[in-house]
Amino acid sequence: MPNIKSAKKRVLVAKVRNARNKAERSAMKTAMKKFEAAAANGNRTEAEGAYKVAVKAVDKAAAKGILHRNNAAHKKSAMTLKLNQMN
Repeated sequence: MPNIKSAKKRVLVAKVRNARNKAERSAMKTAMKKFEAAAANGNRTEAEGAYKVAVKAVDKAAAKGILHRNNAAHKKSAMTLKLNQMN
């Protein structure tokens, strides 16, 4: 446990930021899973709606530094390919 006041504050701030990042990452993963489920069902209209939400979540995560921008681009590319392969 830190003894210095500034170190104590850093611990508290890190805890809050960790919780916020975890929630954001979880929301992004949920959006991606919803897209995957819609794509697996073959429902294109539902998949398109879920795709938009998932891409927005991935972009948001990349902007906040939760994901690396190349990793975000990779995820979006994979989702786009999956969406385009649907009939």
